[in-house]
Amino acid sequence: MALHAPALHPVVAEVTQRIVERSKDTRADYIRRMDAARDSGVGRAKLSCANWAHAFAGQTIADKLTAMTGKTPNVGIVTAYNDMLSAHQPFERFPDVIRKATREVGATAQVAGGTPAMCDGVTQGRPGMELSLFSRDVIAMSVGVALTHDAFDAAMMLGVCDKIVPGLFMGALAFGHLPVVFAPAGPMPSGIPNAEKARVRAEYAQGKVDRSVLLASEIGSYHSPGTCTFYGTANSNQMMMELGGLHMPSTAFVHPETGLRDALTAAAAKRAVELAQSGECRMADVVDEKSVVNMIVALLATGGSTNHAIHLVAMARAAGVLIDWTDMDQLSSVTPLLARVYPNGSADVNAFQAAGGVAFVARELAQAGHIHSDVTTIMGKGIHPYFQEPAMIDGELVWKDGVAESLDRDILRPASDPFDTEGGLRLVQGNLGRAVIKISAVKPQHRIVEGPARVFDAQEDVLAAFQRGELDTGGVIVLRFQGPKANGMPELHSLSPLMSVLQDRGVPIALVTDGRMSGASGKTPAAIHVTPEALEGGPLAYVHDGDIVRLDAEAGVLTVAADLSSRDRARPLSVQSWGYGRELFGAFRSVVSAAEQGASVCFVAEPTTQQPEIRDVADANVQNRAVDA
Repeated sequence: MALHAPALHPVVAEVTQRIVERSKDTRADYIRRMDAARDSGVGRAKLSCANWAHAFAGQTIADKLTAMTGKTPNVGIVTAYNDMLSAHQPFERFPDVIRKATREVGATAQVAGGTPAMCDGVTQGRPGMELSLFSRDVIAMSVGVALTHDAFDAAMMLGVCDKIVPGLFMGALAFGHLPVVFAPAGPMPSGIPNAEKARVRAEYAQGKVDRSVLLASEIGSYHSPGTCTFYGTANSNQMMMELGGLHMPSTAFVHPETGLRDALTAAAAKRAVELAQSGECRMADVVDEKSVVNMIVALLATGGSTNHAIHLVAMARAAGVLIDWTDMDQLSSVTPLLARVYPNGSADVNAFQAAGGVAFVARELAQAGHIHSDVTTIMGKGIHPYFQEPAMIDGELVWKDGVAESLDRDILRPASDPFDTEGGLRLVQGNLGRAVIKISAVKPQHRIVEGPARVFDAQEDVLAAFQRGELDTGGVIVLRFQGPKANGMPELHSLSPLMSVLQDRGVPIALVTDGRMSGASGKTPAAIHVTPEALEGGPLAYVHDGDIVRLDAEAGVLTVAADLSSRDRARPLSVQSWGYGRELFGAFRSVVSAAEQGASVCFVAEPTTQQPEIRDVADANVQNRAVDA
């Protein structure tokens, strides 16, 4: 049941209005293009007989007969399946579930295409990590290739992990005249406690245990199909897709190998058909300024991944919505922190779901006026359906109200009694540029670090310095030439254990970098995504060893006590532009936008200079002609 929503928090209203004004031209241009695509008619009605025959040549006789009527929706599936990613392995069976579900309502479904899906957990600290961020835009392009066949009335996106969901989101928005439903696979069951995993990693970094002990610990953590259970970028994606209205409600954290998961996937497919038939809730209408703000607030309220300080910017731009780090910082200043999930607590996402999960968070944020309730979702008008949870009763999928109170206040709290009165992200800026820092897991006594700069141009050099004991006196590690133009902006998660070791010893330590940290990074202070990046002549290129750097997350300060104006600009000693596929992405590195603009090669969100036109090579009579392919 829809509940009366209280007045929107004034800062949320102010930021939203600023985004609307800033995005006026780009959003209007996007909607004009989506309207033109919609008004050009149903895609399958424009395909010639030969075109349509090609599209269904490999399908069953029953599906061919259904499709030949020309009256029933055809759902295009874009899948990021591979069986190396535990989170994506369950997608192997999803197309069959979806096809069966659409047949039950007289429609059809086809796998329109696949996208790459690389695992940051495998590439961390390896050369492949330099392709990770760029894979997001490749995925967006892959969605475009899949859906450009123009044979679909709705689409389903199958993806979970770090760059995959943002890429699917960006690509699908290019076809925002269609309804689009996202269907996740869910988390794996809980493994060893996260605190134990972190302890073993720290001991390995100090040489106290060997690789066999580390491997046994990691296998105990990552052990079955499903998403990794910590609250990193992958699970932050799922929270945002729910509060952004693109999932079926409370779909994110249901385990893969369950009847409930398959029932939810089937329900998502049937919902896509319903939306195609009604013409309602197209993706262009679901994703707007209000839903983007809701996604940001959901991320902040749960201490989500810093990677979304980049991804959300690019995702929003794909819909013509322009956001920046100032927007995120101001929203964070008034967003209550409702969740403590590892690395911001000891619990994992399974415990989070058991305590109340997404339904609890959605209701608390809405009733406290921290998110917009009057949004369009794939469920229709209003956010209230996302206060519900699914269940299987007598073999049937039913919906029920989520829990009214948290079942574990060490994991989830109401907006009236949060863990903190602000969210987990802050903007820091000064004469070293602009950067973001995640503070939801950083204890207050570690949020201000001032000390001599220890300047490095490669993360391997930081690790070597730590092993030699050269960081034992602390300071600020300045790791530069890690930005998108330099080397694709890799995550620097391999630095987390050594920084944790130093901090636990009482050594004041912080990181300042134009690279990224893992979405699972937490307890050590790190100013990341520094913009402008060093390779572009940003201030980090002028910092010397010993310069006094101040990182003050409380005051939002990132400065160096030195006159940089008279110094020569440092250049990287070497930039590895080949090997492990790097050579294939040279063009990306040359044109990629800055981190605060989404580090993207796809969307610059500039208005077009002319009215959009959807041009077809055939007229309404084309279906009556026989055309050789």
